[in-house]
Amino acid sequence: MRGAHRVLAGVLRRGTPSLGSKTVGGFVRYSCKFSSSATVSAKPHIRPGYVILGAGLACGAGAVLYSAHLRKKTLAATLEPVFMAQPITDMATLQQGSDMRSRMELLILRVQSDVCKAIEELESTEGDKKFLIDRWERKEGGGGISCVLQDGQVFEKAGVNISIVLGNLPPAAVRQMRARGKEFKTKDDSGLPFFAAGVSSVIHPRSPNVPTIHFNYRYFEVVEEDGTRQWWFGGGTDLTPSYLDTEDVVHFHSTLKDACDKHDKSLYPKFKKWCDDYFTIPHRGECRGVGGIFFDDVDEPSQEDAFRFVQSCADAVLPSYVPIVKKQMTCGYGLAERQWQLLRRGRYVEFNLVYDRGTKFGLATPGARIESILMSLPLAARWEYCHDPAPGSPEAKMVEVLKNPRDWVESQ
Repeated sequence: MRGAHRVLAGVLRRGTPSLGSKTVGGFVRYSCKFSSSATVSAKPHIRPGYVILGAGLACGAGAVLYSAHLRKKTLAATLEPVFMAQPITDMATLQQGSDMRSRMELLILRVQSDVCKAIEELESTEGDKKFLIDRWERKEGGGGISCVLQDGQVFEKAGVNISIVLGNLPPAAVRQMRARGKEFKTKDDSGLPFFAAGVSSVIHPRSPNVPTIHFNYRYFEVVEEDGTRQWWFGGGTDLTPSYLDTEDVVHFHSTLKDACDKHDKSLYPKFKKWCDDYFTIPHRGECRGVGGIFFDDVDEPSQEDAFRFVQSCADAVLPSYVPIVKKQMTCGYGLAERQWQLLRRGRYVEFNLVYDRGTKFGLATPGARIESILMSLPLAARWEYCHDPAPGSPEAKMVEVLKNPRDWVESQ
């Protein structure tokens, strides 16, 4: 203890402390500075060590309290470079929380920011369009951040949305979940408390040579009548080209397979097939695109393992897509290619409005934000009566792949 007194005494002889601050890693960090003019004195009957120790403790306590006060005050300003907008949940709550709700919200905020910045960087090579950022709140509980870029030179429309939704499940949503095998301890289909957090994106490029990409990763909780909490993850990433470039598709699938294989080598082939089956347009007899991965109701082997798997898949989005955009974005095309692209986008619209489960759930949720739900639709699409591509044409080759899904990479 006597040694500690000597250290404090040596510090205080250099002067009295004053607070200063600097920003480090997005947070405000505080330090003590000392002036050279101050001195320390004490009455002879008071032991200097205790005076010095008390002064040091008071200084430390004051610095901690002041730091906490200013950190809370300036936190909103430090978020802007990290996320696209202020989180829906209070940031202090997110930082302190270790529960899955907080961790998932932080993940989707980060993924949204990463994707938007990457898209803006690609767009900046040809134009100057930026994302419109629309932060909204839902009176029933929660809210979201919708980021949309429109009429760019590289991207005709790109949307990257996050939503944090809580409240009571409407009967239609409960029935939809029951239809896919969910069992809830409730007497009827009404009033189950729920929480949902997810990021969803659709990126429609301007060039027919660059494929459309869609990804969605989400976490869901439902509290049953007896207090039991059911949770699960869902999501996926898929590619929809207008023209087939086998090298691009193999790269895309290989990147997703690598992300899955880090956790379990059985996941990619299972979720690849699920994607082919899910993104099918039955009345056309073809898939929406060349697939990817898709999964839902994932609640094993543990919550932590499931979360880490979702994180790996979300982090694979940009590596799977950006190299394709860079390769294809400057390739030339004509009116015929543009018309074909618009026809394929018509198929995209058909699937999203008629079959997509996420669209149906969103529209059935009270307080649904229609603009965000329909963000996935392209700015332009086309329908022609009884259109068939010429045999042997690039368009016909694309349709052949859509009618007969392929295995693009080895599943071993």
